[in-house]
Amino acid sequence: MLIAAMNPTPKGDTGLEQSGGSSRRAMERYLARLSGPLLDRIDLHVEAPAVPWERLREVAGADGSASGRSGEDTASMRERVLAARALQAQRQGPGRVNARLTGRELDRWAPMGEPAESLLGRAMQELGLSARAYDKVRRLSRTIADLEGGADRLEVQHIAEAVSYRLLDRRV
Repeated sequence: MLIAAMNPTPKGDTGLEQSGGSSRRAMERYLARLSGPLLDRIDLHVEAPAVPWERLREVAGADGSASGRSGEDTASMRERVLAARALQAQRQGPGRVNARLTGRELDRWAPMGEPAESLLGRAMQELGLSARAYDKVRRLSRTIADLEGGADRLEVQHIAEAVSYRLLDRRV
């Protein structure tokens, strides 16, 4: 497993607030240094924008407690992950997680309706996604569906969310 982080520019910030388009070009040049084949092998690309200090102060109360946090807590997420893993084991056999499914197995265990298939086809063409990315999107879509309760077929919302995690494919 590889987990990596990078800054959007050599300086570490986007600089977009100050200088507009020239910083955007510098950021695109910097990101273009990443090898396409390397990026293709990374399943999820997620942008984590800077959190303004005011928001940090809101989230951490004066006594250091977590106040005003939004989103799902760790215990709830853990339960959803365990339930999704159980669905995968029931469907695919013990120890057979979505991340390890072959293309043929994806055809069997991650069928798509026509609208979902059409969306994935458009994303492949418009974003220039590779054959490797095609299977990664299908695997991730299967996992997203499992986290939501295990729909038999991949739907448009599963494909759309999975494609949204191919952020760097769109920049290279």
